[in-house]
Amino acid sequence: MTNVSVSPHQAAPSEDERGRAVLGADVVRGWTPNSLSLALLAVLAVIVALYWARAFFIPLMFGVMISYALSPLVNLMQRWRIPRAIGAAVLLIGIVGGIGSLAYSLSDETAAMIETLPEAAQKFRQTLRVERGTSESAIEKVQKATTELEEAASDTPTPSPTPPVGVTRVQIEKAKFNIQDYLWAGTMGAAGFAGQVIIVLFLAYFLIVSGDSFRRKLVSINGPTFGRKKITLQMLDKITGQIQRYLLVQLFTSSLVGVATWLAFLGVGLEHAAIWGIAAAILNTIPYLGAVIVTVATALVAFLQFETIGMALLVSGIALLITNLEGFLLTPWLTSRASQMNAVVIFAGVLFWGWLWGVWGLLLGIPILMAIKAICDHVDDLKPVGGLLER
Repeated sequence: MTNVSVSPHQAAPSEDERGRAVLGADVVRGWTPNSLSLALLAVLAVIVALYWARAFFIPLMFGVMISYALSPLVNLMQRWRIPRAIGAAVLLIGIVGGIGSLAYSLSDETAAMIETLPEAAQKFRQTLRVERGTSESAIEKVQKATTELEEAASDTPTPSPTPPVGVTRVQIEKAKFNIQDYLWAGTMGAAGFAGQVIIVLFLAYFLIVSGDSFRRKLVSINGPTFGRKKITLQMLDKITGQIQRYLLVQLFTSSLVGVATWLAFLGVGLEHAAIWGIAAAILNTIPYLGAVIVTVATALVAFLQFETIGMALLVSGIALLITNLEGFLLTPWLTSRASQMNAVVIFAGVLFWGWLWGVWGLLLGIPILMAIKAICDHVDDLKPVGGLLER
């Protein structure tokens, strides 16, 4: 029999290390073909559940995000002897009221600007036709001749086939356009969106008022040992810190983009420069898609105002330059410092969540990746995944 002795000078594992090892061992106990297959099936099941229940998860995630953003302010108000329930209510009502008053003050200018977009698109098409000239290529002549032949054939009356004896002839007519149907659909869509906003606000309010009670419950549920509780607390603290830093980065960069866009458009003489600055700041929160929307819309509006393609390209180029400098230099640097994540993984993750949840997935993709990385960094068997996400 072989005796295994332990040196008295060998340090015993700490409570933290034991808790981390137990937490990791509970997740994965060795990768085998069967366990790998089960893991892949579990991942697919989670993806299907996230897509199927997106009407529940999206408001939930937005409520959590708002609670993360406003909790420091409510904590500050609590130190001033203001109860959390009152402080959270005042803060949310003030934010909603401020957004509503800003939208109301800019509603007339926004409506006038939106009305000009179809006219700008029509003028843009006409200008492109003029720029091409009147010369026709061989392909264009063939297309024109084909079109004339089709029109001539359509003008020739074709005898309607006589139905057999005893068969009733049926003619299908298209339903007439009814504007009430479209108004009703738009009203229902607006009512549904308003209901979702109310749900998000109430959820954020209750999360803010609860304070650290959910954190304490999660810590107590995770296990009886002090090491596991400590690991869970560190994981929750890391998620909170990274998401709050990410929200601060988004607030800073969006404000910077909005001010820069406003000043640049004001310098070239574009009308409604302030509205475009606000729109650029809001759309900057949508990765990749927001910059495209601002660039195309400002090109159309600039062409309508100045009636030259050169000015349209100049204005859209300014918008594209500002968003590219922010999107490819400033934001990746600040986000990588805040989240310590790989830029390639962030791009792929945003695409995945955008495919899964649409525009809402683009907004929530990076915070969700931060939470996943924080969990992987504190579970031993998932550390390789955390290393893959790390920059």
